[in-house]
Amino acid sequence: MTRLTRAEQQQLTHEKLIEAGRTVLVRRGFLAATVEEIAAEAGYTRGAVYKHFGGKEGVWLAIIDARAEAHLDLLKAALGKASTRDDLIAALTPKTIADDEEAARWSRTTAEFAAAVTRLPETAAAAVSAQRQHEEEIVAVLDEHCRRLGITPAVPLPQVVVLLGALSGGLALRRGVDPDTDVAGVLAGTLAAVFPDPRRTP
Repeated sequence: MTRLTRAEQQQLTHEKLIEAGRTVLVRRGFLAATVEEIAAEAGYTRGAVYKHFGGKEGVWLAIIDARAEAHLDLLKAALGKASTRDDLIAALTPKTIADDEEAARWSRTTAEFAAAVTRLPETAAAAVSAQRQHEEEIVAVLDEHCRRLGITPAVPLPQVVVLLGALSGGLALRRGVDPDTDVAGVLAGTLAAVFPDPRRTP
């Protein structure tokens, strides 16, 4: 086997800790999860977590960055295939929103993180900055495809993106306590109102 360089070993450790962090945080929630658990899940000591991320909050921010990049890639691919307004709405509607228990747990963990960092201004600022950057990237992608399809959103796209993020997270939380809620229907109905059918525009 080829021996890894020090930089490659560091990158591998970084990636393992991110994956372990996601596993532990989804399983335990942000408040209950500990640095020790994350380190043990990855097969390291807690010192590795502090060295790479500075603590549990840093692990969370790294996970969010990775998720944002993956989400943007999937969204670009889905919207690139859209040929109608209905296709665009379908691309914005997660297929698993109605029955993804992990998504529900992740939404609960996200809510815990948001509440916890209100007392940590620097971490909160970093989280907001990352969120806004991701939202701006989504706005740019949506704008491109709305123009291509001749769709005029009912409200400005930056507001649409914030709405969708809040609605998706809220619906996932709602489903956690009320499994009978038609979360997919609520989201689809909202998207239909936000993106009017250009064929029916006066």
